[in-house]
This record gives sequence, C-alpha cells and structure tokens, in this order.
Amino acid sequence: MSAPEVTVTADTNQHYDLDPDIFGQFLDPLRKYSSALYENDSDSLELAQRNKLRFVARRLGLNGGEELLDIGCGWGSLILFMAQEYGCDTLGISPAPRQHEYIAEQAAARGVTNQVRTRVGHFEQLTLPDASVDAVTMLGSIVHMPDLDEVFRRARAVLRRGGSLYVSESCFRNAAARRAFDERAGTEFVRSDIFGWGDLRPLSDLITAAEDAGFSIASVDDLTNDYRRTIDHWIDNVDIAAERIDAHQPGLAAKLRHYLEVANAGWGYTTKHYALVCRKAR
Repeated sequence: MSAPEVTVTADTNQHYDLDPDIFGQFLDPLRKYSSALYENDSDSLELAQRNKLRFVARRLGLNGGEELLDIGCGWGSLILFMAQEYGCDTLGISPAPRQHEYIAEQAAARGVTNQVRTRVGHFEQLTLPDASVDAVTMLGSIVHMPDLDEVFRRARAVLRRGGSLYVSESCFRNAAARRAFDERAGTEFVRSDIFGWGDLRPLSDLITAAEDAGFSIASVDDLTNDYRRTIDHWIDNVDIAAERIDAHQPGLAAKLRHYLEVANAGWGYTTKHYALVCRKAR
C-alpha cells in the first residue's frame, strides 16, 4: 500500500495529536502506547511497561551513556526512561506536536532536560547525521511508515558500526492472513476511524527489508500474549474513565473500546506481535 506523504502526516496525527490527557486516562503512568512485558501473573500494567523498557535495553545491549534515537517516540516513555535509568542521550522523533510539548514538560520535571531532545516530523524526511547513534528504536511506529526499505536503510545509516535497531511491531500472521483480512471491516475501522493510515505487514516483510538494508538479524521474540494482556488492561481503564474521556469528545470512549476489542480479537489468529533486533555488523 502506498500513500502520499502529506496525507500520511495529517492522518497519523489524527490519533496521536489528540489531547494527551485522553491517553493518560487509559495508559500506564509512563503513557507507553505499545505492548508491555508481563514477567509474573501479578504484574500491574505499570510494572509490565517498565519490564518491557528494561527488556528493550537488554536487547540493545545498553550499559549506560549511549546515544539513542527513538523513531515515533509517542509521549516519550522510552527516551525519558533510558535517560533516567541508563544515562542515555536521547532524541525522539514524532509528527505530532502535542507529544513534544508533553515530553519537554516531563523531561524538566524529571531533571533530564539535557539528555532528552525531540524533533517534530517524519523520520524519512528529516536530515540526521550518518553513524551518529549507538541504538535506534521503533516501538509500534513502523506500521504508520509507507516505505519499509527507506526506513531500514536510513536507520542503518544513522547507526554507528556495531549498533543495534530494535523494532516492536504488530504483524499479520503471514502473507495469506494479510490478503484475507487487510480489507475486512474491522481492519478498515482501525485504519480509517482511529489512525487514518496504517499498513500492517507480515513479519517476513520486515525481515526482508532489514536484510536488504544490510542488517544482520540478532533475535525475534513473540510478544503476542503480552500485547493481549496489555490491551485487556487498557480496555479496563477506558471503561473506568469513560466519562472523563467522553468529556474531550462525545462517544470517544466507545470508539476507543471498539478499536482495542478489534485488536485483541485478532491475536494468534490473524495477527502477532514481535520484537525484532537487528545489528549493524559491518
């Protein structure tokens, strides 16, 4: 699927540029809008999201003080966490202006203003110096990026030799599931009514693009059950905060709940969620 750049920018902001308070009503306190990682049955949503961020750090081999680029940084959960917990110098990219205002406030409140920078825009369109960072992350953002080959090529270009790319993404279970379900009513609802534009691919498409860009595949983890449980928590929180969410936009709570139910209905049948780590070995 292809889409004009201007349309992608505008439509992606349709969801992510909503009032940050809406997301504060159903996400964890870090406002991390991607799969958590549950290490125990009793893990809360907040603990599971912190587990996930430490998992990302381990997969990237962070020891402290690295330079990290987060593409599609959302409300800054990853860059703020890596700055605070690992002393990283971080740069977050997002096309949604409201997210940058929120991240700047949080960075000041946590005393990491000097370690957290952001830029408004699309990664494919921004100029970044080659071989300038030790690690690149994309958590749930590549689904909104039309040109996989260009994204992986540019991610490899900004990495120093030996650096790592972490991609956490929802995927169709395989190419046949994509052909069968890409234009079903539930998929179209999420694409048009929630995000405006998105292209769910099978994992094989991501691996092909990574390998063609020159990456070596280091690991693939299946986090499907973790994302199902994460969304169960989000649905519970939407129900609890329905009145406050609807105060921003009448009917929004029901719309969010339907989106989350559609996502959870597909796990293991039509969709999976993977964590892919790629190395710039040479």
